[in-house]
Amino acid sequence: MLRDLPPDRPVLIAGPTASGKSALAARIVREGGGLIVNADALQVYGNWRLLTARPSAGEEAALPHRLYGHVAAGDSYSVGHWLREVAEILEGPNAPRPVVVGGTGLYFRALTEGLAPIPATPADLRAELDARLREEGVAALAAELVREDPATAGGIDLANPKRVQRALEVLRATGRGLRTWQDATPAPLLPIDRVLPIVLSPGRDALNARIDLRFDQMMDQGALEEARANLPGWDPAALSSRAIGAPELIAHLQGEIDLATAVARAKIATHQYAKRQRTWFRARMGNWHPVVPF
Repeated sequence: MLRDLPPDRPVLIAGPTASGKSALAARIVREGGGLIVNADALQVYGNWRLLTARPSAGEEAALPHRLYGHVAAGDSYSVGHWLREVAEILEGPNAPRPVVVGGTGLYFRALTEGLAPIPATPADLRAELDARLREEGVAALAAELVREDPATAGGIDLANPKRVQRALEVLRATGRGLRTWQDATPAPLLPIDRVLPIVLSPGRDALNARIDLRFDQMMDQGALEEARANLPGWDPAALSSRAIGAPELIAHLQGEIDLATAVARAKIATHQYAKRQRTWFRARMGNWHPVVPF
């Protein structure tokens, strides 16, 4: 595929964590030109480099990279933010060929299928529905959605609390059902037939072994010191705090668990995250080119 790749054809590289996505993107840009664009929801944050496996400072300097480490630790960042920034990168007749690489499936879905321009949910509304979900349960909220927005209710899993709450948030905040917003989705920035879409599909055991080795390397390179630097402003509710391994290392620094336990739990959490990624990619990327990287 790479041998016959036209130099102006955009490339999308998805795959689970530790599957070699960044190395492949670097090879493509080094040999054929282009711009590496991040599609990982955690690598956008500037306070984590090692634990999110962001390219090193040297790697970022050697080849053109965009959308890495440009968001502050406490800031929110959504697929909508990301898509708008990608649109700016793609603007103009002389824009470089993008090589979009990452493990956040929703980013790739929005890029290739479009994203409905739904306004952000007000914080007080989200807090109200959070409380109702805890107190009343998903069945009560689902019944409300069925009554008030049957078109949306008929197309989602009504046992999934996140899906039900999201649908109610949109209905309450905008006065329009989620389904009507989705039906008005604009054309995608990069339709799948205009790109080379690659999804890396390593075997489970090989990937888990690679994850464990990489986390050991992260620790050798200073991951604990990186966590220590984040300790004073640590907010477990912040989006940046979802960096895999961060909660475990912070727990160790706070005296809750020993270091060996923190490392073991971080590796398990990474295995679980990779499993969720593989499941998502298998379900939604059947028209992508699967590649077994090792």
